[in-house]
Amino acid sequence: MTRPFSLLLTLAACLAATPVLAAAPEAATLLAHQAPLELNEASSAWILTSTALVLLMTLPGLALFYGGMVRRKNVIATIAHSTAAFAIVTVLWFAVGYSLSFGSSGPATNDFIGGLQAAFLNGVTPSTAHSLAPGLPEFLWVAYQLTFAIITPALIAGAFAERIKFSASVLFFFLWHLLVYVPICHQVWGGGWMGSLGVLDFAGGAVVHVNAGVAGLVAALVLGPRHGFGRDNMAPHNLTLTAIGAGLLLVGWLGFNAGSAWAADGIAAVAAFNTILAAAAAAIGWTAVEWIDHKRPTLLGLLSGIVAGLVGITPAAGLVDPKGAFLIGIIAGPACYAGAVWLKRALKYDDSLDAFGVHGVGGIVGALLTGVFATAAINPAGENANLFNQAIGLLAVIAWSGVGTWLILMVCKFTTGLRVEKEAEIEGLDYTQHGETIHP
Repeated sequence: MTRPFSLLLTLAACLAATPVLAAAPEAATLLAHQAPLELNEASSAWILTSTALVLLMTLPGLALFYGGMVRRKNVIATIAHSTAAFAIVTVLWFAVGYSLSFGSSGPATNDFIGGLQAAFLNGVTPSTAHSLAPGLPEFLWVAYQLTFAIITPALIAGAFAERIKFSASVLFFFLWHLLVYVPICHQVWGGGWMGSLGVLDFAGGAVVHVNAGVAGLVAALVLGPRHGFGRDNMAPHNLTLTAIGAGLLLVGWLGFNAGSAWAADGIAAVAAFNTILAAAAAAIGWTAVEWIDHKRPTLLGLLSGIVAGLVGITPAAGLVDPKGAFLIGIIAGPACYAGAVWLKRALKYDDSLDAFGVHGVGGIVGALLTGVFATAAINPAGENANLFNQAIGLLAVIAWSGVGTWLILMVCKFTTGLRVEKEAEIEGLDYTQHGETIHP
């Protein structure tokens, strides 16, 4: 019997032994993280919509945004990264990711990781809710949080685009979700120590963007620069695709940020407006610096500025007033320009699509400024906001993501290998990795 077939049989046996939709449990039999569902139909309708919007951010949003920024010979390979992240993370989230992120493991370890009681969604029924959101069906909560888990490793792929083996990216996504994303998600959002400390991350500044940005930087450093970096023309092949992708990201981000209110209420409304405002302010800030630096504004700069503002406002969206959102945006734009252009040029590393320059730098700026601008007048959670707690949380996320990513890359290096051969990279990953090409 082949190894893959035996693994499939083992998985099937586990599923067969797991009750999928048992009768609604009594309160006494609820899992530690659960509460009885107190259905809020309006909020559930909004989070259903938000789930679709956030999923749209990865496919096709990020896939097109990144796909337009690479060279023509690597478009299919780049889009394949977003698609693979969707498939791998979805199955892992169902199997153990959700349970380890939002479940409970008991007092000894719950500060760092959840438990396995809800593995394969055991005990999750149409009448249960997560205790964090008792008005939402738990299946909806599972689906909404899944969309955040999907886009995070897909963002990392921007750092190692155009030179990584597809087999390495598959193994990387698998291990990174389990060993990096899941623990950080639990520690910030799922009942872990950072959330208990008071670290504020409304919609994923640390969990998603700093986490992905730092991982991207480590990956870029470990893999080394693309062949011809600094010498060959590596300009984007199709900025129209990038513009379409950026537009989809902008629209989808409303579900990302406003959906993180977990209700159709005033906080969701202010988060939605803050998201749009910060994106516009950052686009202006990025373009102003670029215009001065390069003597002309670019479409790519405007689009990158929009994304920088979206990243910067993410941890603060439902915690600050519009004045705070404007300031975060107008600061995040130039800061991300500095990270994507000046820092990369000074240190000579090849972060292909600026995963660290935009998501890492923007996430750090936004998370720190959340501690400055969060206000209880918008959200009671902002009452005890402070820069010190935000900095502690950032340092913890940076350390966990940096070390964990490096270890995973070493596993990939000595198993699948990391980089394609020089000749394959020159020919292009579309054909050498996938046997496909786009029309000339």
